[in-house]
Amino acid sequence: MTTPVVIPRAERVAHFEQDVWSIFTPLALECQAVNLGQGFMNFPPPDFVVEAAREAVTRNDCNQYSHPKGRPRLRNALAKSYSPLFNRTLDPETEVVVTAGANEGIFSIFAGYLDQGSEVILMEPFFDQYISNITMNGGVPVYCPIRPAGDATKDMPASEWKIDIKELESKITPRSKIIVLNTPHNPIGKVFSREELEEIGALATKHNLLIISDEVYDRLYFDPMKHQRIATLDGLWERTITVGSGGKTFGTTGWRIGWLIGPKALVEPALAAHTRIVFCVNSPLQEAVAVGFEQADERGFFGSQIKAYEHKREKLLAVFRELGLPCTIPEGSYFILVNTDKIQVPKDYQFPELLWKRPKDFRTCYWLTKEIGVCAIPPTEFYSKPNQVLAENFARFAFCKTDETLDAAAERLLKLKAYIK
Repeated sequence: MTTPVVIPRAERVAHFEQDVWSIFTPLALECQAVNLGQGFMNFPPPDFVVEAAREAVTRNDCNQYSHPKGRPRLRNALAKSYSPLFNRTLDPETEVVVTAGANEGIFSIFAGYLDQGSEVILMEPFFDQYISNITMNGGVPVYCPIRPAGDATKDMPASEWKIDIKELESKITPRSKIIVLNTPHNPIGKVFSREELEEIGALATKHNLLIISDEVYDRLYFDPMKHQRIATLDGLWERTITVGSGGKTFGTTGWRIGWLIGPKALVEPALAAHTRIVFCVNSPLQEAVAVGFEQADERGFFGSQIKAYEHKREKLLAVFRELGLPCTIPEGSYFILVNTDKIQVPKDYQFPELLWKRPKDFRTCYWLTKEIGVCAIPPTEFYSKPNQVLAENFARFAFCKTDETLDAAAERLLKLKAYIK
């Protein structure tokens, strides 16, 4: 029997804990639970996008390397679609970069801008990948929570979650280099108002910070809300890189097509890093996403998609209202934060030892998955440890699912009536 070889791992990965996805995704499969945890669609992308992908793989030019900036057809399509949304004519050669999903785009920005010890201001809750993206590039995350200003024991709109601008400014030091904004927000569903964006932008200007505006849900906002882009506000285009996602836009999360939009001087360092991380993004699926943008408006796709998601949102909200569980009503994205404080998990329930090292919401979501048959995600995963207490009485449910899946989840969730105080 051979002796295992032990090679010390790099410190940049040695401190990683087991992530929430590797706990709950296998658990949902094991229990045959309805998975409303991870935000992937269980319905196909639009036919015209799928057909474009099918056609692209038959063309040799689409099966070879693309330019690191992205295929010209996709950059041109992005520039055409987004120019009116940014109130300026975007240059597809210098102001648009295609990335291997939004996550790699964000990683590339951090790689292009962070030095050892540089600080990045994050608003909690945050997309969990931000943390590793920052620390693996030598940066230090600094946290400021978005708190519910309304009564979280009742249904309330996502707009009632507020960032205290004075508290946010108190987190800025001479080492601060970047502030990250996510709107529409995951997991709150908040669409930041113009006034809020102006306050954040004023701080970034005052302290000379780069703004990363994570807008991967920019095509998913619900009436009467309108998505406002911070880069369109006076003086903020010059300090903002906006991040987008083909996976969220067209329901193709596995294709890993994202993009960065910003002034040439800002995107160049991210492009330099991106070129050395992946060199280029897969060619045929870039072509398919380009076709998606070329045809989306004439097909009325974005408007019909919003209507479809509004229907799914209301379908899932209805069961929580029947159960008397308060919700944050999302104004964008496809997640609902549910207040679980009324759910009485049996005190003698046997949890794995691993979960006693995590906050309360991990145990609540584990029990929901095992005993109710519906998987949700504990949102403390999206908080720094000192602030996890703010989210331990919530669970995040995704509604980017078929009506049949949502109906099956609703039927199972009604079993909670016996456990609600």
